[in-house]
Amino acid sequence: MNSLFLEAESFQKRGGWVADPSAMEEMGSAYLMAHGAGIPVADAETEIEIPESGEYHVWARTRNWTAVWKRGTPAGRFTVRISGFELPEILGTNGEKWAWQKAGMLRLSAGIHTIALHDLTGFNARCDALYLSSDPEDVPPDGGRELEEFRRKQSGIPISDDPQEYDLIVIGGGIAGTVTALAAARLGLRSLLLQDRSVLGGCNSSEIRVPLGGCTHIGPYPNLGNTVREIAPVYLTPGAKPGAWYEDTRKENAFRADCAGKAELRLNERVTEVETDPEDPTRIRAVVTRHTLTGKETRYRGRLFSDCSGDGSVALRAGARYLYGTESRQMFDESLGAEESSNEVMGLSLLWTSSEEDRPVPFPDIDWGIRITEETCRPVTEGDWENESGQYRNQAEEIEYIRDYALMTTFANWSFLKNHFSRKAEWANRKIDWISSCGGKRESRRFLGDYIMTQKDIEEERPVDDGTASISWSIDLHYPEPENKRSFAEPFRSCAYHRSIPAFRPVPYRCLYSRDVKNLFLGGRLISLSHVAFSAARVMRTLGMLGEVVAMAAKICVEQDALPRGVYENHLEKLKEKMRAGIPTPEQFACPSVGRWESYHFKDLGYFHYDENMQCYGLNEKTREAIRSLNREHLFGHTGK
Repeated sequence: MNSLFLEAESFQKRGGWVADPSAMEEMGSAYLMAHGAGIPVADAETEIEIPESGEYHVWARTRNWTAVWKRGTPAGRFTVRISGFELPEILGTNGEKWAWQKAGMLRLSAGIHTIALHDLTGFNARCDALYLSSDPEDVPPDGGRELEEFRRKQSGIPISDDPQEYDLIVIGGGIAGTVTALAAARLGLRSLLLQDRSVLGGCNSSEIRVPLGGCTHIGPYPNLGNTVREIAPVYLTPGAKPGAWYEDTRKENAFRADCAGKAELRLNERVTEVETDPEDPTRIRAVVTRHTLTGKETRYRGRLFSDCSGDGSVALRAGARYLYGTESRQMFDESLGAEESSNEVMGLSLLWTSSEEDRPVPFPDIDWGIRITEETCRPVTEGDWENESGQYRNQAEEIEYIRDYALMTTFANWSFLKNHFSRKAEWANRKIDWISSCGGKRESRRFLGDYIMTQKDIEEERPVDDGTASISWSIDLHYPEPENKRSFAEPFRSCAYHRSIPAFRPVPYRCLYSRDVKNLFLGGRLISLSHVAFSAARVMRTLGMLGEVVAMAAKICVEQDALPRGVYENHLEKLKEKMRAGIPTPEQFACPSVGRWESYHFKDLGYFHYDENMQCYGLNEKTREAIRSLNREHLFGHTGK
């Protein structure tokens, strides 16, 4: 018997298909998705070598992602083409669960052939893997441990060991993780950043396009925020902007320059295993990653770890305890707490934009997903933070469904506006020109530190001896929009409750490390706060500054041969000294080769630098053009130098 196993995400040319690693915890692998907003995307292609001529049966691991709503034609349909021959079966029609679906059979000669995934709809067809076998009864396992073992056997890729032992390994390349790893390098630590996607920035990347919130350089430690400012793009208004404005490359380039070889970056690597010390299971020794495109596995050893993964992939595997959902009012004596504890969280937002063309632009009249009517449609031309889903689901374990529900409801509503709405003429020339393929999470697991910050800490200004970076955002709790919740079985829009805070409130250092895992720092969405307090601390500039604090604490751990808890117990004054000083800034950030330069600050949006000719530094050309068009009335906080 001859057979060949292909991971779809490893195709040499992805065409218009995108690699999605977000559900790897459940699937064991990333997959390819045809993300075209109703327009079929270009084929994904790769070359294969057939060892022996003969008849081959071809299987694809896929699913009908819209089957869960039990209505209409499957949305994500595709076929397989081999050397230009299209196999007969339409795939992505096999049910709501991931399973192997037969694409067809054909005779292949020995040698090199091209195999392609051919999208038929532009509505998020997906393929995990392909399997070719000369035996018609030879079908791989559908899932679980059996499929995982099958993958490993087929790939034959052993775990390789990175020879370096790092001072600090950071997991997750959002703003918090990126800042933590860079700041550690600025302080002279050997740091490693592991990011499971192809770009940095997390919610503040071109994949998701959420603007940075909060303020830097505030509170009792006004020098906190240097590294946040270094990588922060400039935003002019809320809402999704063109992808180039998020400056993914600029974030990545920060690892290439001025880190004196201290900061290492690994993109497309997701942690799949955590190895603890056999003599002390509460201490992490190493993490094992799987490359989301090639499947290669690597072991990285470290002295300290910081989990900024958003869902706590390392903290959970290491045995750290956590909170999830909304705590009751009684649990922390919070007036904004719920009557009873529940699993309700602030949801995932899927941003999208549309543009007005000079001629009518058709959009498929879809019959799948939920029904939209004249009474329940939303007459919108873009989706921002309020396009929110998954409030009653597990944001870590049900992420594929949550993202799919956001996609489905967006497409269903748009299809109604374009084809059936009484005012459809207003949408006739509009087209969706961008929609996120993954969405941005707002809340997931929050892990327990030695202190849990609550609403009372913020509003009553309770003094703490280990305050660090300050919260500047309001208490900002999101809830399902009442009308949307009444109209649909599951909400997909939100509203927000804002409550201003009396002053900038420092987050206690004890919220930034795990109480259960001795050498594990917490970052990003994982920090030790109640649901209510987290709603004020969760914005990215605040979380970035807390990443700087973690880097400082890691530096002390290395210098003093201490653990994160020991920094609080024995070296708190040293941490305060470092916070007063701030993270060193790269020399080129101040543009020393330029004679006169000025720094301006957008209110709540961050800093940029330019000379007297309005030449901006560290920004791409599109952002420079946007800044040149501004009047100085938009700016404040001028400092000359």
